Amino acid sequence: MNSEQYIEVSVRLDPFSEEMAEILEAELSDLPYDSFVTEEPFLKCYIQKELYRPGDLKVVLSGYPAAASFTATLVQGRNWNRAWEQEFKPIVVDGIVTIKAPFNADVPRTRFNIWIDPQMAFGTGYHHTTYMMMQRMLGLESFIRGRSVVDMGCGTAILAILAAKMRARKVFAVDIDAVAARSAWGNCRWNKVGSRVETACGDASLLQMGTYDVLLANIHRNIILEDLPTYVRSLKRGGHLLLSGFYMADVPAIREAAEAIGLSFAGLSEREDWACLEFVKN
Repeated sequence: MNSEQYIEVSVRLDPFSEEMAEILEAELSDLPYDSFVTEEPFLKCYIQKELYRPGDLKVVLSGYPAAASFTATLVQGRNWNRAWEQEFKPIVVDGIVTIKAPFNADVPRTRFNIWIDPQMAFGTGYHHTTYMMMQRMLGLESFIRGRSVVDMGCGTAILAILAAKMRARKVFAVDIDAVAARSAWGNCRWNKVGSRVETACGDASLLQMGTYDVLLANIHRNIILEDLPTYVRSLKRGGHLLLSGFYMADVPAIREAAEAIGLSFAGLSEREDWACLEFVKN
């Protein structure tokens, strides 16, 4: 968060579950709440004062009976990320990829090393879905090399940066949040892949600018289901689509929708009930 005034919305979940908290995070990030803290039984959500719309919040929460009540409090701006950043630990994926922050010292080098400026709202690699997406990408390393990749909902651009470091010819990183897009732009240049990664703020309609060999989408299930036809039109024949950001319970619906529009199932990963799907365009 920046130094502006924020509204802290404290949503009481009854019954409380980590799954419900994560679902609400995904829903509220579109309003746009930009940081979240889970303190059972509450999900605390933060939004800039001028962007707070209680009516919009009530509409979202009305769809979730577990979101029993909420309170909204004005809080003075400060560097909300600082304390969290100091606890950031490097992430190593299969001994091949390391994600680290500038303040991490004495971190062993792996084949692919990614430096990021951690942002609470936009992804650091800790989440199971990001981890599985990177694992799937490592399995496609020889295919990615020399080809075009698009990262939808790129956040801090971890996946886009990894694709570029795998020697993808060109990477397009897109996020609907302007702050996330700026964070992605900065991280790509910090990792010296800015010349091969183009960042943009927008939604799936931006994919009409080209076609791609690999499409990555680590986004909420509802957005995936809505945008699947656009993904398929933007994917070259024989191209790979990697999807995550949803639970194992969501797999049947997503797989059915994908196969109905010309995609072939190519693999499934599971991590703590989160899922990652791989498809190939016929």
